[in-house]
Amino acid sequence: MTEHAILDPATARHIPTRHVWRGVIAVVLLLALLWFVQGLAFNQALDWTTVWKYFLDYDVLAGLGRTVLITAISIVVAVVVGGLLATMRLAESRVLNALSWVYVWFFRSVPLLVLLVLTFNLSLLWPHVSLGIPFGGPTFFSIPTQKLIDPLAAAIVTFSLQQAAYTSEVLRASILSVPLGQREAAYALGMTRARTMMRVVFPQAFRVALPPIANDAINLLKSTSLVAFIAVPDLMYSVQQIYSSNFRVVPLLIVATLWYMIVVSVLSAGQYVVERKLRNAPSRTRQGASA
Repeated sequence: MTEHAILDPATARHIPTRHVWRGVIAVVLLLALLWFVQGLAFNQALDWTTVWKYFLDYDVLAGLGRTVLITAISIVVAVVVGGLLATMRLAESRVLNALSWVYVWFFRSVPLLVLLVLTFNLSLLWPHVSLGIPFGGPTFFSIPTQKLIDPLAAAIVTFSLQQAAYTSEVLRASILSVPLGQREAAYALGMTRARTMMRVVFPQAFRVALPPIANDAINLLKSTSLVAFIAVPDLMYSVQQIYSSNFRVVPLLIVATLWYMIVVSVLSAGQYVVERKLRNAPSRTRQGASA
C-alpha cells in the first residue's frame, strides 16, 4: 500500500465548486423584490380600491379593444407591405431597389408622433382625394380627405406604414440568412424562382424573422398610447379622460399599466408557443434530404 493511493476515475466523487457570492446576490435580489412588492401593496398613494373599481370599467375596456385593434391591423399590414418592400429591395431592378430604399429611409427618419400628427392633418395638404386625368383633365371621383382620414384611420395608416419600414429590413435580413446553396439546389431541380422562395426560402426565413417581428408587435402595442394626441379613444386616452374628472391620476395610470402588461404577456406567450412549434417541426429541406 503506497502512501498516496491512486484514485480510480470511475469511483471518484465529483465535488461541485461552491459559489458563495451567487447565493448572497440571489438572497439580496430576492429581498429587494419582496421590499418592492410590499411597497406597492401597502402604498396608500396607489389607492388599490380605485384601481380595482376602474379595472373593468366599460370605457377602459372599450379603449383596450381599440388599442388591440390598431395593433392587430397595423402589424398585419406591416408584414404584408414589409414583405413587398423586402422583395423589391432584393430584386435585380435598380428602380425597385431605389423605391424601397427611399420608403424605408423616409419612415425611419420621421418620428412617429410627428408622422401621426401629419397624417391626421393630411386634409390641410390635400383637401380632396380625386381620381381623374391629371393636368387639367376631367375628374371622375372626388371625396373630402376628412371623410377618409378620421382619427382612427390616421392611427392605423401611420402605424402600418412606419412599422412596414422596420419589418421590411427584418424580412430582408431573414431572407439573406438562408444559404445561397439551397436556392441554387432548388433551381437545379427545376424549381422556378417564385416556387423556390415559397417552398424553400420563406419557411426558413420566417423562423428567423418571427422573434424580431413579435418584438416589434409588442413595441407597437405600447406605442399606440401616442394616439391620445389625436383624440383616438384608446386605452391611454380613456384613462386620461377618467382621471381628468376624478383627479385619481396614479390609480388610473396603474390600471393602464396592468392592462398593457396583461396584453404583452399574452403576446409573449403566443410567441413562445409558435416558436416552439416551428422549432420542433421538421424543415422542408431536411424532409427533402431524407427522401
